[in-house]
Amino acid sequence: MSKAINNISSTTVPLNQENVDTDQIIPARFLKATDREGFGDNLFRDWRYESNGAPKKDFVLNDPAYHGKILVAGKNFGCGSSREHAAWAIKDAGFDVVVSSFFADIFSNNALNNFLLPVTVSDEFLRKIFAQVEKDPATKIEVSLEHQTITLPSTGDQEKFDINNYKKTCLLNDYDDIDYLLSIRNDIEIFERSHS
Repeated sequence: MSKAINNISSTTVPLNQENVDTDQIIPARFLKATDREGFGDNLFRDWRYESNGAPKKDFVLNDPAYHGKILVAGKNFGCGSSREHAAWAIKDAGFDVVVSSFFADIFSNNALNNFLLPVTVSDEFLRKIFAQVEKDPATKIEVSLEHQTITLPSTGDQEKFDINNYKKTCLLNDYDDIDYLLSIRNDIEIFERSHS
């Protein structure tokens, strides 16, 4: 199944909280597994469930009004310790995009390596998203990786976002690092011949 990402139009899950660290995203006690499957069940585990396993009604992931492929989070998302499992958990929970006004570098890199697109927007644009989604949970966001734009169709607001060109190519084409090298094999061979 292709993991390629390009145009995504989806409703969102709004997590309007700043400084969400990787231990809150996926608590350390769940890091023993090495298979990427099943981590989504424990995404935000301590915020999402009571100690007896009952869902906390006031947590956004347990609110049926909010769903979709886009997680919108407060500033400084993914801070704290480096753990690739945080990206695994978000992706396994069904998200393809995370939107914030600031991401920790290590989280951003882990996300991109796992076909999870971190989209950095301005603080003002982030506030507009939260306001629109609070007003109407059915609000959709459109993300175009090819054009590097994020749009709120309900208001017409749009921003450009940055992404490393190499990672953009990988996400658009479902390439891991090896696939990418194979895709430019002819260029590598030509370079080698011209410099031998």
